[in-house]
Amino acid sequence: MNYDTNNQIYPYAASTEAVLAEFATSRHGLSSEEVNNRLAQYGYNELPRPHLPGPIVIFFKQFINPLIYILLAAAIASLAIAEYSDAFFIIIVLLMNSIIGTVQEYSAQKSAAALQQLVTPRAKVTREQEAYEVDANTLVPGDIVLLESGDRIPADLRLLESHNLQVDESLLTGESIPVTKDHKLVLPKDIPTADRINMAYTGTLVTTGRAVGLVSHTGTRTQLGQIAETVLARRKVKPPLLIRMERFTFRIALLMGVVTLLLGIIALLQGMGWVQMILVVAALAVAAIPEGLPVAMTIALSIAMRRMVKRNVIARRLVTVEALGSCTFIATDKTGTLTVNELTVKQMALADGQVLDITGEGTVPQGIYLRNGGPVDPAIQPVITRAATTAVLTNEGFLGRRNGVWTSHGDAVDVAFLVMARKTGLVRQEMMSHYPEVAAIPYESQQVFSASLNREGNRTIAHVKGAFEHVLMMCDRMLTADGEQAINRDNIMQQAKEMADQGYRVLALADGPISLQAGQSFSEEHLYGLCFLGLAGMIDPLRKEAIEAIQSCRGAGISVAMVTGDHPNTALAIARQLGMAESLDEVVTGQDINHLLKQDDEQALDRLVQGAKVFARVEPRHKLLIVQSLQRLGHFVAVTGDGANDAPALRASHVGVAMGQKGTDVARETSDMIITDDNFASIVSGIEEGRIAYANVRKVIFLLLSTGVGEIVLFILALFSGYPIPLTAVQLLWLNLVTNGIQDVALAFEPGEGDELRQRPRPPREPIFNRVMIERVVTSALVIGIIAYVTFTSSLANGHTIDQARNNVLLLMVLFENIQAFNSRSEQRSVFVHSPLQNLFLAISVMAALLLHISAMYIPVLSDVLGVQVVSLDTGAVLLLTATSLLWLSEGYKLWKKRLVAF
Repeated sequence: MNYDTNNQIYPYAASTEAVLAEFATSRHGLSSEEVNNRLAQYGYNELPRPHLPGPIVIFFKQFINPLIYILLAAAIASLAIAEYSDAFFIIIVLLMNSIIGTVQEYSAQKSAAALQQLVTPRAKVTREQEAYEVDANTLVPGDIVLLESGDRIPADLRLLESHNLQVDESLLTGESIPVTKDHKLVLPKDIPTADRINMAYTGTLVTTGRAVGLVSHTGTRTQLGQIAETVLARRKVKPPLLIRMERFTFRIALLMGVVTLLLGIIALLQGMGWVQMILVVAALAVAAIPEGLPVAMTIALSIAMRRMVKRNVIARRLVTVEALGSCTFIATDKTGTLTVNELTVKQMALADGQVLDITGEGTVPQGIYLRNGGPVDPAIQPVITRAATTAVLTNEGFLGRRNGVWTSHGDAVDVAFLVMARKTGLVRQEMMSHYPEVAAIPYESQQVFSASLNREGNRTIAHVKGAFEHVLMMCDRMLTADGEQAINRDNIMQQAKEMADQGYRVLALADGPISLQAGQSFSEEHLYGLCFLGLAGMIDPLRKEAIEAIQSCRGAGISVAMVTGDHPNTALAIARQLGMAESLDEVVTGQDINHLLKQDDEQALDRLVQGAKVFARVEPRHKLLIVQSLQRLGHFVAVTGDGANDAPALRASHVGVAMGQKGTDVARETSDMIITDDNFASIVSGIEEGRIAYANVRKVIFLLLSTGVGEIVLFILALFSGYPIPLTAVQLLWLNLVTNGIQDVALAFEPGEGDELRQRPRPPREPIFNRVMIERVVTSALVIGIIAYVTFTSSLANGHTIDQARNNVLLLMVLFENIQAFNSRSEQRSVFVHSPLQNLFLAISVMAALLLHISAMYIPVLSDVLGVQVVSLDTGAVLLLTATSLLWLSEGYKLWKKRLVAF
């Protein structure tokens, strides 16, 4: 078997048995040895990855910037008038800036690629007669793959079985309507790809149904692999935050460009030469325009994404980090998110009212059935066995021993029923061989039940498990120790309510003979006149950290609501334990929502949603309506989801949160954020990290703008009062691209201040450059500019030369930048209570910037180019004391704001 053009394989043109024979496999799957052999032969099941630019390309991209063009023009002008030292310095500064930018951008790119690798696609396979999950890239031709709704198809498959299977093939064909598949057909070889309805192709999505398929092609040999370069090469879209910041930078650039140009004209009128004026204008533009801000922001957000990974949160997009800071409402699933996802059947209520307790916990099938603490009456053992039989036959889970350890996979409800049945001595594999499956109706969230049709001698028996209200309506009789009797629905409903009030998730079991006519397909229409077997009460223990996490949300101004398919009483019992709700008045059901939908009254729906803390018996379509209603109410909504039907709600929310363990491929790919441990507390951690990241972005902006605008203020005061320029072009470049360039990115590494979850959410429409930022930038810039101006004019008045005065001002500006870096660490907390050891990178960067400038005074060539000289200890001490004025201003402002808020 090979893939060359002389022996092309057409699996869609052969029967299922012929394909199995051609690929030398069976429905029981390949052996591990054969998988390894084929993996060596065909390679990993991977598509070509997009080529990322290397360091050299990124280095040259640093020069594609209008400000760089200006500086290059200034360097050329310096060469033209034989100012070789200035030209050389500008070129060195440009090279240093480009190297730093390359390192930062390349590191961010590598980090983003590493994060993508954390989300490894998985596939469910049958190998050596056992079903389990493997990494999708290890699939080989001949593997048997199991599909269900929500799965992204991991390889090209020839379907062997299909049940109500529909696949979204828009990625390949562009057709948005899902395609109904049929495994039984054998098609002609020349049929187009879009019409091969017995095939399922890599990258397409299962929207509904179940299927079993044989892997026919992997990797680059798949249909998608052959067109991967065109399909997968999508244009990268920048996050809204970066787009807004680039626009903000552009507006600042226009404003400051006009200001610097006016200053240049004034300097020219005062007698400055053309070349020197160009140099000064270019240097002032570099000082005033925060052109490195988008890069610094990208780094800050990338750091936040890496921190989130350590707390079990994968942000799939940079925009998620921004959005989390504004989250005001979390609509969360219950099972596996607020609970540990270890459902255990703890009670069985029989139709005659007898309640049995079942001992044992989790997925280890050790336990017994008890009645009032004692042994079960042997007369009801047949009832238990019959109910357990239905539980295992309507089941897609797996429970077995591997290497002496009990392992399981599949839906938590299915696994819980398998454990329950094992405690009666029933094993699914054995039961399936005794009662072969004729047809099945797999569980889908919108139908709230699953069913199987199994052959039992000459009869076909339907077995059903699902929501008790739904299953109960299919029954007209019930099973007791005395045999089948007419059903008493009222008593059963009352029993179910009592179990739900105790916090049990209640499901019902039923069976009955079904006769299908020739050509008929097994469907819900056949499920009537069944025999009710009993109620199963399941408990899923709460996560210990869930209660604390919900309290943290409350302190952070974030509302939390539970969205579940459970009965209202069950949901309320859980909500009470979590401290989320107290009465049924705070519970909204899917039926309540349906009632208002019939009335087409959006405002009534919004009023209903506004006071709800629990949404019970909710279908996926209801979840979308809840999200939309919350958004109309002004909330910034995060919503969790794990199923394919949750995709619309995930997409509509501001932050879609998918579960990394139990979530489907569709949910994960639709989401903005993935929780790797399916834990609600991790969502709260993500919100905290998002707020920290947003605060760090503001810190970087504040440092860059306040120091840059301060230099503009200095030049305005000097030129309008008739003084020469207080700093040369080279000195300005040194100040902004070297000394300050070392410090700004270090602020992106700031840890949290500890009160992130005690603050109210940021209004979603609030700009980064808000009132607090404007106040701090303006006051800081005025202090920097005015004090530097006074220092400059005082030096000249005291008989210092122009070079000595500039030397003093340059050192003062470096000290201002050092102090402002520490001032930038918090908008509220005092520098004196904010330990520098919490961000060693910043402390080292500040020291490095200062030492670099002091070293320049002692290096002959560099000191000549910069026009700097060694200052006395007295002068240095005075300048340091002068620079601390910026510290006292910042501390005074913080104290004033704190008292203003308190007042």
